[in-house]
Amino acid sequence: MTRILLVDDHSLFRSGLRSILENREGMEVVGEADTGEAAVERVRSSPPDVVLMDIHMPGIGGIEATRRVLRIAPQVKVIALTALDDEPFPNQLLDAGAVGYLTKGCPAGELVEAIEAVMRGEHYLSADVARKLSLSALANKGGGSPLARLSPREMQVMMMITQGKSTQEISDALFLSPKTVSTYRARLFEKLEVGNDVELTHFALRHGVIQLGG
Repeated sequence: MTRILLVDDHSLFRSGLRSILENREGMEVVGEADTGEAAVERVRSSPPDVVLMDIHMPGIGGIEATRRVLRIAPQVKVIALTALDDEPFPNQLLDAGAVGYLTKGCPAGELVEAIEAVMRGEHYLSADVARKLSLSALANKGGGSPLARLSPREMQVMMMITQGKSTQEISDALFLSPKTVSTYRARLFEKLEVGNDVELTHFALRHGVIQLGG
């Protein structure tokens, strides 16, 4: 029996996933979490076999949560299941240790196929994500997306800033000093050529990092 943890901040989406997976023989949903922090605690108390992980959630989000989950339980298979399919998100999740990457628009059968594949020790990328990674690799030869210039930590700080988190809140969540968080903020402004948090949020909206009402 494959034990699965669902991590997404939308309860309706988690309910849909649970309904799909619990109708499949050999699969059991053993828990749900609506933040990256909650996912880490669930894995700490009772590691599942597979974690289906969203990226953009309140708090530390999916990239940092993936990193922390795998520090606690390296045997867990993390599959990103997210609306964010453009670079740099797939590569950053894979660099953090995820073994699969699917978009939320994928068919139910592909989700099951991905879970079965990672349980066999394979990696799984949906066809649209694989295509975008290939195109991105070509585009990066000519400069690529400005987001590609960000480190995983800078991306994490950016996503938390766009959630309206204060320097102290980011510091507490990521175990960084406030001074270090301020340094990351300054680097973001310089790399993305924005002047303040509002401009940074507008940049994130234009590039699909966040969505209105999301």
